[in-house]
Amino acid sequence: FGYIELGAALEGAEGVSAIASFVEKPDAARASAFLAGGRHLWNAGMFIARASTLIAELERFAPGLLASVREATGAAGRDLDFVRLGPAFAEAPSISIDYAVMERTERAAVVPADLGWSDVGSWDALWQVSPKDGAGNATHGPVELLDARNCLVRSEGILTAVVGLEDVVVVATEDAVLALARDRAQDVKKLVDQLKAARRPEAGSHRRMYRPWGHYEGLIRGDRFQVKKILVRPGEKLSLQKHYHRAEHWVVVNGTAIVERDAERILLRENESVYLPLGSVHRLENPGMIPLTLIEVQSGAYLGEDDIVRFEDTYGRT
Repeated sequence: FGYIELGAALEGAEGVSAIASFVEKPDAARASAFLAGGRHLWNAGMFIARASTLIAELERFAPGLLASVREATGAAGRDLDFVRLGPAFAEAPSISIDYAVMERTERAAVVPADLGWSDVGSWDALWQVSPKDGAGNATHGPVELLDARNCLVRSEGILTAVVGLEDVVVVATEDAVLALARDRAQDVKKLVDQLKAARRPEAGSHRRMYRPWGHYEGLIRGDRFQVKKILVRPGEKLSLQKHYHRAEHWVVVNGTAIVERDAERILLRENESVYLPLGSVHRLENPGMIPLTLIEVQSGAYLGEDDIVRFEDTYGRT
């Protein structure tokens, strides 16, 4: 954690001090000296300011960041409960508010507080606040333990078994498994950076991907094919589109679908299907009152999400 060194007490504001300095993540010996000296506080990262004051300080110390944010919010769009920022946000400098403003402004003060605070920002923090069994284990989902102590074991689907381990975190999801020592929980960020450097898709996307019309989930992927489950909300429709490198086969498992395929307009009910040849112009719509669920089987030489040409789109994505 980072620390704040107390400066002089502010006249007329009991318990409030100026900030002498910020210290970012000292080693254990230095942190112990801070605590013993009584002049340093843990930086909880809770900042309170008027919006106008914060914007003024950003204008002064990080004008490029503020310009990127303004451009991104100005070009933002909405779908479902999401606000999708404009492309400028991706170009904004990657910097914390601490570095951008708080460590540079002369307008900041610090107030000590004993709040019992945890932002539950790591797997170890989640273990600390979770209910535990007699051996100190916190579990969620289909989990079996044998001679395990002080572990956090979480499964979102598959049976996850742990034998003879202590002070570890094991998390099993549909697309990845994470295992680490509880006292290394802060190193997850390093692992994510390593995954990004290796261009692993798991670093930035989940098996379930949300779209304005609903969502899809990747089920199986192999050589020249993949299978997805698609859910379209009532009254919604996908874009009118085509693909250069793949054909698709749709099977309705719940609800009713209207499929446009080139010049055809096809009504599909449960257990009915349609084939979409490579290059065909097509669209899927849910005209019903309940969610439409279908299984999509893709086949072709390239199955990336960027193999799409949109001709018309209700959500302005053409």
